Amino acid sequence: METTLPKVSFCNHEISKLVIGDNPIYGYSHFNQLLSQHQKEYHTPERVVATLKRAEEAGINGWQNSVTERSMSDLQLYRDSGGTMHWFCLSWAYVWYDNPDQVFEDAKHNPFGMAPHGGGVGQRCLQEGKLDLLRDILKRIRDTGCLVGLSVHDPKLLHIAEDEGWDIDYYMTALYNLRGGSQKFIEKFGYPPLGEIYAREDRDEMAKAIQRTEKPCLIFKVLAAGRTIGSPQQIREELKFAIENSKPNDVLLLGMYQQFGDQIGQNAQLVSELCAEKG
Repeated sequence: METTLPKVSFCNHEISKLVIGDNPIYGYSHFNQLLSQHQKEYHTPERVVATLKRAEEAGINGWQNSVTERSMSDLQLYRDSGGTMHWFCLSWAYVWYDNPDQVFEDAKHNPFGMAPHGGGVGQRCLQEGKLDLLRDILKRIRDTGCLVGLSVHDPKLLHIAEDEGWDIDYYMTALYNLRGGSQKFIEKFGYPPLGEIYAREDRDEMAKAIQRTEKPCLIFKVLAAGRTIGSPQQIREELKFAIENSKPNDVLLLGMYQQFGDQIGQNAQLVSELCAEKG
């Protein structure tokens, strides 16, 4: 499927409006253990490389994933096969929180940009009042020479960073605040929910934060971790919301899963069409 996927000026680099994430590749389904197991078993190293090569064919030139032994092995295999996509590095959960010097080790894999994990580091530092630690981690990223990213689940963190003028090149912005959604549920009903909460009002709050900053954003959880893919029309409406609420220098970050169809080609085509409609 041929596409005309547009590119945007992202920190003085040309990045496709759509980039691919790693949650489905490594079985982080955000749904249940059975789906996660299916995803992990399908994605052999060879299929990971094939998925990334398909993304290249569709005009995607960015891949974001978290640092694990397996993901770094796949990254090297992809590069050895001639892969040229820019790699956006996300820390593995709490690792940089517990050991900030791991930033320098992870930087040896030559990322395009690096960001502390939004839930494991960013949200934890926000809740615990340890923003000095978060800023120290960001400074270490700057010292590596990579672009500095900040992943945010709660728009409050983006507003703080903007108000205080933190040294950041780009944000990763989740359209749904999972921890905040669960907290609202507990406050309303008095007990924890069965699974993650995806509250529609969260999208509006993060959209305002995205519009506030001039810095580019990688907008993720666009399809609510697969909860809004009930029909082609629903997928179109979700992507349309994200594009209409993005700036010219923002990109959409989607996890894509090729076992049951060409999600990469379909999503690239949709994003291309919607960007053309937006003008």
